[in-house]
Amino acid sequence: MQGRKVRMPWSPIVAGARRLGCGAFLTAALLLTSHVSRLTCQQAPPIRQAFAMPPEYRDIQVRAQETQRNLLLSMVDSMPERFYRLVAAPGQRDFAQQIHHAANANLYIVSHYILGWDSLPLRPDTAVIFNSREGLRGFVSQAYEFSLRTLRAQADADRQTTIWYFGQKMPKWMIWDELNQHTIWTAGQIVANFRAQGMPPPPFLYF
Repeated sequence: MQGRKVRMPWSPIVAGARRLGCGAFLTAALLLTSHVSRLTCQQAPPIRQAFAMPPEYRDIQVRAQETQRNLLLSMVDSMPERFYRLVAAPGQRDFAQQIHHAANANLYIVSHYILGWDSLPLRPDTAVIFNSREGLRGFVSQAYEFSLRTLRAQADADRQTTIWYFGQKMPKWMIWDELNQHTIWTAGQIVANFRAQGMPPPPFLYF
């Protein structure tokens, strides 16, 4: 081997470093790597790891569902009926529609993704729901009676079943957490409806 030049497979990289200078070449390499990584992330579907969750976690999710229900009901009770159809800002749902959206999404996600149904378990009259405290309160209560009953009765094996959920693959038990985030996110927007009328939102539930 002495006196014989061996061409290494990375020689073009070394040559590039010599031409550009190590600093410039390293910067270019990092930019290229970053670009490739972004393309890979854009092309690959987001998949969440389906790890097992202890059975006791169901109790935490039941409490989260109960908290969602109580939060929405406290908003229904605190807002005067005459403000139910008013919006806080252009493009926003009015108060009653926001409450309905949170509770109806709860119905849809549980019936469609947890149970695999093609229809909702109940379809009350929205004219009544949007214009009366009794109607809006009754809809929220019915929606969460259904979801809480489903959550408590869900088999452990079914909770571990992995399905596609809005473009992401995850176990069914995780959908309850995703649903909790959506409800809280929607309820957070409703605070603006109270502020627009010069009213404070209902107090934090723990106080």
